Amino acid sequence: MVVTLFLVAGFTSLKAQTDSDPINVVTTAVPFLRISPDARAGGMGDLGVATNPDANASFWNLAKTPFNKSELGLGLTYTPWLKDLGLNDVYLLSFAGYTKLDEQQALSASIRYFSLGNIQFTDGNGNDFGSGRPREFGIDAGYSRKLSDNMGIGIALRFIHSNLVGGAPDQGSAYQAGNAVAGDISFFYTGADESGQGWNFGAAITNLGSKIGYTRDATQKDFIPTNLGLGAAYTKVFDETSKLMFGLDVHKLMVPTPPDLSKTDDTQDSVLISNYRNKGVVSSWLSSFGDAPGGFSEELKEFQFSLGTEYSYNDQFFARAGYFYENKDKGNRKYFTLGVGIKYNVFGLNFSYLVPTGAGINRNPLSNTLRFGLILDMADISSSSEETAPVN
Repeated sequence: MVVTLFLVAGFTSLKAQTDSDPINVVTTAVPFLRISPDARAGGMGDLGVATNPDANASFWNLAKTPFNKSELGLGLTYTPWLKDLGLNDVYLLSFAGYTKLDEQQALSASIRYFSLGNIQFTDGNGNDFGSGRPREFGIDAGYSRKLSDNMGIGIALRFIHSNLVGGAPDQGSAYQAGNAVAGDISFFYTGADESGQGWNFGAAITNLGSKIGYTRDATQKDFIPTNLGLGAAYTKVFDETSKLMFGLDVHKLMVPTPPDLSKTDDTQDSVLISNYRNKGVVSSWLSSFGDAPGGFSEELKEFQFSLGTEYSYNDQFFARAGYFYENKDKGNRKYFTLGVGIKYNVFGLNFSYLVPTGAGINRNPLSNTLRFGLILDMADISSSSEETAPVN
């Protein structure tokens, strides 16, 4: 079980720290919901809130979906995870699709499946009692519509299942699979002209939902990663073939910051931990912007930033780069990314690569992460069929 929990938390950078460092990482259950499920965004430092819409828009900002030029689109992405630690059976598989009901409305659906590989289970004394394959998934459906030619909104509902003891032999353990229900609310505004030049702005609050528990004890439930994302992107059109987009996303987890424990007064620490775990879900969303023990300066450290750019040639060839930043006291994920893409007829392929950083014990375990993405622009098929159909 210890190995399983390590893998679940493994997407945060494992950096060497001293006991004197004021580390206070905001943690949640089901952290796989924070892994970028999109190879295009992965090549731009996980930038996606206000970028131009595609089939994977529902993972970042559902309100972008009605602004897709095509009436129907599908996206599939495969992400090997923690390859730099020598793990070959841990991966994230994601699928998304949408269909436009008309020029104003769209329906969408997506699924994220996270496999934690094969885990060897032991008891408290280290005795081996078998292996299993823990896994998690989130499946959602959404509706989005334009409020005007420039503005759109979206809502989505999500079911989350997390089975961290999947396949383990029954040893009378109190652990069980956890389930939760959540929703997204998103907003998108585009000021781009007919050529595509101009600003986009987006905002999305994702995973607004219940806590999740892995035991029958109702008091032992954890927060899911409710997140506020704000984004802006600008596209410069040089001519009929060349465009350059660059953007910035800012993210903030809307979950409580862990208390600052004294480590000397067990009674006081127990009260602090109890208060932290028993916070209400709705109240925690609001208090998350001012509950850091270190005050406003620590609160600012909890913001994460994605900076990215995308160059496109003839809307067929794409080159991408980006940078992701997280404060060293709040997880210390910092990395550069690169990406390329190609689109031909109805097919699009995207690849992204996380550039290795650090060395030795300070090496980022996400180094060399490579994502593969496939996009199908299904509307192009029907368009082509209409063009070639005989006229009666």
